[in-house]
Amino acid sequence: MLGHYYTAPSSSMGLLQPYYSLFVGRNQEKLQNVLKKCDASGSKNLVISADITKENDGKRIIEETIDKFGKLDVLINNAGIISFVCVAEENVMEVYDSTINTNLRAHVYLTHLAIPYLIKTKGNIIYISSVAATLPPVAPNLTIYGVSKAALNQFAKGVAAELAPQGVRANIVSPGPVKTDIMNNAGVDIELDETNFKTPLGRISDPEEIADLIVYLVSEKAKAITGSEYVCDNGFKLKF
Repeated sequence: MLGHYYTAPSSSMGLLQPYYSLFVGRNQEKLQNVLKKCDASGSKNLVISADITKENDGKRIIEETIDKFGKLDVLINNAGIISFVCVAEENVMEVYDSTINTNLRAHVYLTHLAIPYLIKTKGNIIYISSVAATLPPVAPNLTIYGVSKAALNQFAKGVAAELAPQGVRANIVSPGPVKTDIMNNAGVDIELDETNFKTPLGRISDPEEIADLIVYLVSEKAKAITGSEYVCDNGFKLKF
């Protein structure tokens, strides 16, 4: 699949190998760390420092991708934040706006910008959601986060239906607990917090496991799959 061009954020779920990839993020240090790992695997990559919640940055991401590579085959919508706030708290609307802007609005806009190029390549879109989209909150202060992911799922399915006649596929990957920066940045140790994050399989996924699933979904082996949600949670949903 050499010659496929991706956009993915610096905190991406694993590292996609032997492709041409574009990584986007706000943290330059993380971007460079990802780039070093991908370069070592033989991939050819480009990094862009950007904030996808800003429309001008969204436009620049797509423009620089096309200027550099000439096409776009896969868009991986993976940027996200996890927010902790109860509805009764005074700052709920501030947290709500920030969460929705990052976890939903930014992906809606980036998808909108990418569609003309994805139609040309009959490409793929992957939306990284969460089991939180379809579960009762594991804690009362995770309601807003769950809402943002549930809305993302509905949007992804709508995109899949809209673009199917043009040969573009869109699918959802919904991880359970995963060892990623998003959890560490939120101050959560998912390996120690057995009350909220213990899984029936007794393990927590590594980011590379999510990446492997993404690679399958954007490949020709999955050419009949669109509008579907794939859960990778070590049985976490079975607890509910």
